[in-house]
Amino acid sequence: MGSTHPLEHAETFALIAVGGFLGSNLRFLIGQFSPGLGGTLVVNALGSAVLGFLAYEALKTDLLSASSRMVLSTGVLSSFTTYSTFAMETVQAAPVLGLANLFASYLLGFTGVLVGRHLAHSMEGSK
Repeated sequence: MGSTHPLEHAETFALIAVGGFLGSNLRFLIGQFSPGLGGTLVVNALGSAVLGFLAYEALKTDLLSASSRMVLSTGVLSSFTTYSTFAMETVQAAPVLGLANLFASYLLGFTGVLVGRHLAHSMEGSK
């Protein structure tokens, strides 16, 4: 990733685009089975767990290359998770449901990061 060769940048952009394609299609698929607030809550919680794993895996085991982490985080997870849909669905929901969704989203998001961190830490001994 440290190189400034134009083809390396083109490869990175292409890999992120492929990751974005995968993430957006996974998001669509989950939305088919769980539309609305529930589906958004699921994808954002899962995305938080995976991002937490990727961030702490880099610190603890460094098994994945920087390019792989970039493709997974910037490509897949950026198109898989959705803050804007979360915000819109929360505002459009009945007040009590909206507040419950707000609380659940933050609780599950932070819990997801902690779970991801725990998984990364548990891999440290198996390196």
